[in-house]
Amino acid sequence: MFKSKQKGQELQEQRKIVEDEKYSNILRKKTIKELIAPSGIDCSNIDRIEIISNVKRYARSFFVSALPRMATFPELFRDMYLFGDINTSIYIEPIPEAKSQNELNRTINELESERIVAADKGNINRESAVTQKRFEAEQLRDEIAAGFNKLYEASIVSTIFAYNLDDLERYTKLLTTEMSKSLVEIKSAWGIQEEAFKSNVPLMNNQLKKTHTFDRRSMGTVFPFTTSEVGHLTGVPLGFNKQTGVPILFDNFHPSLTNYNMVIFAKSGAGKSVTMKTLISRSSVLMGIESLALDAEGEYTIVAESLGGINVVLSPNSKTVINVFDLEVEKVKDEITGREREILNVENKVEDVTQALITMAKGSTRSQDVNELTKQIIAEAVAEEYAGIGITSDPESLFERSDRAVRNQLYKKRKDMPTIGSWYKRIERKAKENTNPDYQFHYSYLLKVMKQYIREYNGQMAYFDGQSTFELLEGAPFINLDISQLEERFARPLAQQILLSWIWEKYVKKNSEDRTKAAKKRVIVDEAWMLLPYPEAVDFLNTMARRARKRNVSLAIISQRFQDFYEKPEAQAVLTSSDTKLFLAQDKSEIAYLKEVFKLSEGEANFLVTCLKGEGLFKVGQDTAILQITPSKKEFEFVETNLNKLAKMNKIRETS
Repeated sequence: MFKSKQKGQELQEQRKIVEDEKYSNILRKKTIKELIAPSGIDCSNIDRIEIISNVKRYARSFFVSALPRMATFPELFRDMYLFGDINTSIYIEPIPEAKSQNELNRTINELESERIVAADKGNINRESAVTQKRFEAEQLRDEIAAGFNKLYEASIVSTIFAYNLDDLERYTKLLTTEMSKSLVEIKSAWGIQEEAFKSNVPLMNNQLKKTHTFDRRSMGTVFPFTTSEVGHLTGVPLGFNKQTGVPILFDNFHPSLTNYNMVIFAKSGAGKSVTMKTLISRSSVLMGIESLALDAEGEYTIVAESLGGINVVLSPNSKTVINVFDLEVEKVKDEITGREREILNVENKVEDVTQALITMAKGSTRSQDVNELTKQIIAEAVAEEYAGIGITSDPESLFERSDRAVRNQLYKKRKDMPTIGSWYKRIERKAKENTNPDYQFHYSYLLKVMKQYIREYNGQMAYFDGQSTFELLEGAPFINLDISQLEERFARPLAQQILLSWIWEKYVKKNSEDRTKAAKKRVIVDEAWMLLPYPEAVDFLNTMARRARKRNVSLAIISQRFQDFYEKPEAQAVLTSSDTKLFLAQDKSEIAYLKEVFKLSEGEANFLVTCLKGEGLFKVGQDTAILQITPSKKEFEFVETNLNKLAKMNKIRETS
């Protein structure tokens, strides 16, 4: 029995060895090309190729058919390289000097013949053009003879990919249009798609042979000078480039940026807040940048404490009051003299206050009863409130007149600003005096819905009624406005809008238009998606994004839901006004929208779905890098947002 059992084990081992050898032989027969190849490729269509795999894809190949007369440095084909899901191959073949000389001599003789014919016919324009071409050909021939130049033949082939035919057609038209801007003409490889596709796979086999002649200088323009290195020579260390391991220095206010705004999009828990807290703390300490956060989740309180900043809590139970009517003098540059002068822009302020009051009047239901008539009533009453206390475009109108002198200077006391309460009383008076039946409903509606914001009537949202209880101190490294204790559905977005207007008045406008005098400031709007359902709030956010750079201010938008921005065209101005973009880990439902708007490649899109916490795609202008953000151990004490990790850290501190 023992021998029988032993014999069975030997048979199993032999069978396993045979199977392993068989499997190994199968693998040996498979080349790399066979292992990575798709299930099939259909080349039967004369104008495209179908790639059959788990998901069907369509491909169309192109070749460059015409080039500009002169190619300028750098990157003649940049728009092609960065188009999206596209592959481009360039075959470069040096032309021997002897052949170059013969060809150029033949061209020079032909041009001279053309010139003589044009001169005989009296065609001065043609004669001049041919003479210029002949001069250039002679100059090139002499440079090659002296060894300063060389000729090359180059064939440029591109293939774009799409998941459906409609997208393929759309990409084709878009690529053709983009390339025509730099006078490069591309043509579809009609009838030779198979040869063009084979020419554009990494097998070094050019089957197309559609060539153009370049000299050494123009040949240099076809090379892609794009790099995965992103950042500046100055700035704060934001993280590491995962592809190269090199630290990335980022200067939010670098002169190379067209604007100083930035957007951060990521799913919950991907590291948005940690990234921003790291940037705030390092830029404050290393560059002296002042930051202000509109904190929707109460995450920045500890940062304010750690940096020696200010933390302001706005809640139904707090005594903090923010007056939406607050008005400040701003400094602007005179377009003629270049000198700064002070102005008081009452008209813009009336519009800002009106927009905020309209959002209040619409309420959480976004009532359709508020229309242009309602807006007119609100705006007129707001303007009358300022006029009623004598405020005009003169900056001195902000102060009460006084004959009292302090240290030989006239004493100035600021006037109390109008409030929502005083505005409401004015609406009550105007409603009683109103004789126009068209306005009757709107007065009645405003008196009804706005009562909840009035302190005199113990309104539940009266924290915006009254004189502001604090001032934003100039020079504070970090100011945090915490609105996390407000009701999330309406009170918090409303507070975001009103506080944005107040921040613009009290924080941004105080910055000089003269960059040499202006402090570098950053305004952070966390969970910005909350604002999107309210048109007036979105309008103000867009305006702020466009005007911030003029005041040397960076607007930083942080949000989970990119889809909300995508589906709201009014909000897309925020994206176009932001030169710096950071995408951390994304939900699969969001990635399609990011791909379309920012022309992400398939590899970049897949990376954003699978990347780890703290990893992301960092785009600064046209440059992109894969960023790894790793705060130091000390920084983690105030940038960490995970409640479980915070509890663990607190426990360690208590026991140590």
